[in-house]
Amino acid sequence: MRTLLLLLIGCFALPALAAPPLDRLTLPKGFHVAVYADGVPDARGMTLGAKGTVFVGSMDAGKVYALTDTDGDGRVDKVRTVASGLDLPVGVAFRDGDLYVSSVRRIVVLRDIENHLDAPPKPEVITDQLPYKSGDHSWKFIAFGPDGKLYVPVGAPCNLCDVGKAFGKLMRMNANGSGLEDVAYGIRNTVGFTWRPGSNELWFTDNGRDLLGDDVPSDELNLVRRVGEHFGYPYCHQGDVADPQFGAGHPCSQFSPPVFKLGAHVAALGLRFYEGSQFPAAYKGALIIAEHGSWNRTQKSGYRVMVARLQGDRVVGYQPLLDGFEQDEKVWGRPADVQPLPDGSVLVSDDMVGAVYRVSYRP
Repeated sequence: MRTLLLLLIGCFALPALAAPPLDRLTLPKGFHVAVYADGVPDARGMTLGAKGTVFVGSMDAGKVYALTDTDGDGRVDKVRTVASGLDLPVGVAFRDGDLYVSSVRRIVVLRDIENHLDAPPKPEVITDQLPYKSGDHSWKFIAFGPDGKLYVPVGAPCNLCDVGKAFGKLMRMNANGSGLEDVAYGIRNTVGFTWRPGSNELWFTDNGRDLLGDDVPSDELNLVRRVGEHFGYPYCHQGDVADPQFGAGHPCSQFSPPVFKLGAHVAALGLRFYEGSQFPAAYKGALIIAEHGSWNRTQKSGYRVMVARLQGDRVVGYQPLLDGFEQDEKVWGRPADVQPLPDGSVLVSDDMVGAVYRVSYRP
């Protein structure tokens, strides 16, 4: 009866099938990791509400969750489902009290969501005009930029295909769905982008094509310097590898190279700049990047959370913050997104375990 009542008010507390083996994880000295929330099936993209609610999207679960830590102890005490039955609602973005959620073909919004967590409103369609073709990479990370526009990727519907400017790109629109326009091209599939604080610099991860071998091509960390920029896919990979099928007549010099090569098949997804004060000063202004991990490499790669330290537009260091989700070719967790909190700690979603972790620093 108690379980039924919890479901009726839109809140559930599903126990994890097994406690995540956090003792297997390694962190730099002084850092700690703990479970922030479990019972979050297929946890992917995250965003933070104005009142501290952490919203989490999912893939196959088709749900959007609201996580609340009402007593401030660093552990969620309520996990609510605020939307369900959606088509790969990976991306979530919060603006002016409203929660925007991605779907394969459309963007929906839940109005005034933090005041209606126990009785969430029906999703309102903002646009259903997103390009779609059956295939890979139709799920979408979304985020609002400093220009007030909602940015939405359109992944290539394949491992490798020449889609011109119809797919493999990043778009943006007004908050009401109007003014849909292209921003950048030649992007196979970005599942994470963010803006450098204090600037309009748009940084994004891009997953390289498969089936060219274990070590080529690398996933990319890219910086958009102008509207209409082309980053190479499917003609050139990692800035310097011509595609054997589509590269002829399209030299890599025609396209924007990555700022940094993240490694082959690491599946770099969510990323955020760290602007908190809890971590040591060396982390200020660095990019924290979730590597979801390889699926078709002879020896697995990725499965960790990394820190990219920058000097201007150059990456001068790339080291693990949270490692150990894969050991001896056995995987127990897959980081999908990262989200700094106001206290300076950082959340990490894990869609394999269905949990969110909190990384904190105590000297």
